[in-house]
Amino acid sequence: MDRRQRKTREAIFNGFTQLLSTKDFNQITVGEIIDRADVGRATFYSHFETKDFLLKEFCKELFCHIFDNQNDEGHDHKHIFSCESSEPVFLHLLQHLQKNDNNILALLSSQNNDLFLRYFRSNLERLVESQLNLFESRKNKKLPMPFWKNHIVSTFVETIRWWIDNGMKESPEVITEYFLMIV
Repeated sequence: MDRRQRKTREAIFNGFTQLLSTKDFNQITVGEIIDRADVGRATFYSHFETKDFLLKEFCKELFCHIFDNQNDEGHDHKHIFSCESSEPVFLHLLQHLQKNDNNILALLSSQNNDLFLRYFRSNLERLVESQLNLFESRKNKKLPMPFWKNHIVSTFVETIRWWIDNGMKESPEVITEYFLMIV
């Protein structure tokens, strides 16, 4: 992706996240996004097939950032989520949620967050797969691996929901500790 394409993509992400601070995802239109991003409709559709695809890419961006930081790889693009965290991956993700980077909490708490949670879960599955060594000693040998991974992902998603529903009073460190205790 060249510099011009990257800047356009960033402008679209920025316009989208600005709108998330005031509206639920399903109330946001492509027209509003392109107005905020100051790009044309054809430009939007050359980057994202639909508004749902924009949401999917937004979620991918969060996890791509975490994977890149975890692996200390050279970044092939500028992330919309930026930090230099050397924290464990689950803590790192919770820290982004606590900071509400790019209004991500609006997606998690919106009335129709099923689509975001589906994308979030699919990326989280990859994250869990990369961290299975954290959980290996706790796995019952009789459990099939797909069931075990699903259990870990579901537990993390529900931990996040509980944390948000209870006002995020605990620190990300405490929530990470809780999560690791129960898996």
